[in-house]
Amino acid sequence: MTAEIENDALPEEIEPAAANEEFEEINKELAVLRSEAEANKDRALRALAELENVRKRLERERDDARVYSVTRFARDMLVVADNLSRALSAFTPEIREATGDSLKAVMDGVEATQRELHAALSRHGIKRIEAENSRFDPHLHQAIAEVPAQGKEPGTVVHIVQDGYTIGDRLLRPAMVTVAKAGRDSPPN
Repeated sequence: MTAEIENDALPEEIEPAAANEEFEEINKELAVLRSEAEANKDRALRALAELENVRKRLERERDDARVYSVTRFARDMLVVADNLSRALSAFTPEIREATGDSLKAVMDGVEATQRELHAALSRHGIKRIEAENSRFDPHLHQAIAEVPAQGKEPGTVVHIVQDGYTIGDRLLRPAMVTVAKAGRDSPPN
């Protein structure tokens, strides 16, 4: 009986042709599985790259929202800043000398309010465009007139009618300016 068990436990002999076929079949399956694994790896890498791109885009949008969310409010505050500037420019040095202490206190209060408003705007990334005597830049300035200006090169900002402002790296409001025009005695550009 032990001889019978031993014979039953031994595997049947496999013919070499059948073994080759089975080997080729296994290799084909292995190649298919490798191809699928490579495709899955490629899809996973692409999905990770897409996820990273979405994360970066959301971070950019969040940062933009943080910087530019006050844009409408800032434009409204610029009207207040303009009115404070007009009020202060109405008080010429002659008027300041001739006024009493109570009116000087009012002027000092308006000046302090203007400084505080500009500081608040600055804290939120809103900056005044320095335009006086600079070269006209259509991205920052809006020319409302071309005026003869002795001693100034053509295209130079001569006078600021209304201050311009930027918020972050974007234009909030262009500076309204007058620009020196080319005269007969001015050199051409």
